[in-house]
Amino acid sequence: MITYRVDVPDPRTHLFHVTLEVPTPSVEQRLSLPVWIPGSYLVREFGRHLSQLRARQGEHRLPLDQLDKTTWIVRCEPAAGALVVEYLVYAFDTSVRTAYLDTQRGFFNGTSICLRVEGREGEPHRLCIGSCPEGWDIATAMPATSPRVHEATDYDELVDHPFELGSFWRGRFEADGVPHEFVVAGALPSFDGERLLADARRICEAQIAFWHGDGPAQGGRKPPFERYVFMLNVVEEGYGGLEHRASTALIANRRDLPKRGAEGMSDGYATLLGLISHEYFHTWNVKRLKPRDFERLDYGRENYTRLLWFFEGFTSYYDDLLLVRSGLIDEGRYLKLIAKTINGVLGTPGRQVQTVAEASFDAWVKYYRSDENTPNATVSYYAKGSLVALALDLKLREEGAATLDQLMQRLWTSSGGGPISEDDIARVLEELAGRSIANDLQTWVHGTGELPISSLMQHMGIDWREEAATGLAQMLGLRVSEGPLTGVQVKAVLRGSAAERAGLAAGDELWAIDGWRVRRLDDALQWLEPGRPFEFLGVRDQRVFSLQVMPPDAAESPRTVTLAVADKATKSTAALRRAWLHG
Repeated sequence: MITYRVDVPDPRTHLFHVTLEVPTPSVEQRLSLPVWIPGSYLVREFGRHLSQLRARQGEHRLPLDQLDKTTWIVRCEPAAGALVVEYLVYAFDTSVRTAYLDTQRGFFNGTSICLRVEGREGEPHRLCIGSCPEGWDIATAMPATSPRVHEATDYDELVDHPFELGSFWRGRFEADGVPHEFVVAGALPSFDGERLLADARRICEAQIAFWHGDGPAQGGRKPPFERYVFMLNVVEEGYGGLEHRASTALIANRRDLPKRGAEGMSDGYATLLGLISHEYFHTWNVKRLKPRDFERLDYGRENYTRLLWFFEGFTSYYDDLLLVRSGLIDEGRYLKLIAKTINGVLGTPGRQVQTVAEASFDAWVKYYRSDENTPNATVSYYAKGSLVALALDLKLREEGAATLDQLMQRLWTSSGGGPISEDDIARVLEELAGRSIANDLQTWVHGTGELPISSLMQHMGIDWREEAATGLAQMLGLRVSEGPLTGVQVKAVLRGSAAERAGLAAGDELWAIDGWRVRRLDDALQWLEPGRPFEFLGVRDQRVFSLQVMPPDAAESPRTVTLAVADKATKSTAALRRAWLHG
């Protein structure tokens, strides 16, 4: 069995020591490290963190030659015993995608530290945790044969189970009889772990019911894993998650955790629950029900698909919707969350440039490499993908033939929980709706026009209200950072905006408006008059400049959408809305 031993000799160095043992190696044994991690579509070059690679058979040192940025070859001697390779991995990235190690905690994904033994990926793999600081614990969903020894059926499974090491908070619950575990690193003493467990359980049970129904006719309520682990690292500022087959790695703001004795639902905690819901939904939608392009992953290069609008976007649609259905947030909060997504997409000129299918394909070079032109040239497959899901769900419900819930469930059962294509989605939609939905999908997914969400919302008894932007940055088409110490820094200038017409550019530092020092743009709303031009004083590349800005008129001014349950709605409309929001 291919075996890895991971040691923490001195956490102050941020170095994991890894020992790989390969029984009966090839005469020319190739080893390689992945360049990306599934679920995060960017080549991250994990090999740059490896150093001091040494190879031997018994006591005999072997030459280990590097072929490219991530591949090595060891020339072994026949019948000389197992190949042993030792190396160090620098780990100081607090994100969920790589590896981290300090005196407080350790964390790693297998893609960051486990060299792949080429040609042997299908064999069983073992990972052992060796020396660690005293008092450290281990959390992972990888099956264990002893407290520090874990085994996987193949390399794919090995690298799909992250590990959390350290002195962390740990809690457990069962969802439909299946064990779930939650570990939290970095929490304050006031953290209410029992509330987090109770709320996570409601999310998990709602999703298990969503995918598997209530009875034998739907295959029972058994999820596709024997045990599930949530690994949450809380920090001063951070947000994100990465899905795995039986676990998820999460990062969130420490202040967003629930506090003992606190009532109600803060916006931060609602955001955290939405993240938990999102990553758990991925257990079905992307880890098993996946793009056909991902049926066989290539860890050494980009793996392209045009379907992230479905696998990430539809998951983004259901993450908050299932919070409503599990009773964790009310309808009013949910409509505010939808409105926030709508406004984010409408405030992105790139939605008229790039289709959401193109955004999926370009994720490798655009989504994770944002710059000042990103909002003008791209659209988020998360955000617009979730609005495509919303539009499709409401249209199906309006026609009365089917729902998006049924589409997801039918895709799961018809594919056997396996790979699908866009043609499969269209085919199942036609079966459910009794007509072809191909033209709608073509328009919404492969076009850049606006989605018909406003009219669809009205059929659900939801009022769509548009108001003129009230913030000066939004009115002018600016994205800025601002504060009492840093002042106003331009991060992006939106295409076709008043700011672009005036000549402002990303990187500009804005000092004053009409001769008055400003550290927040909205300070100037105290004296600016609607429709009257004003003067910006700023700095670009150490040179002071002055620009006149003509604010947009009422017809050109950006709009903000708000959603609310209509005061008057027919019984049938109210019933449609209840079925949508509460399942």
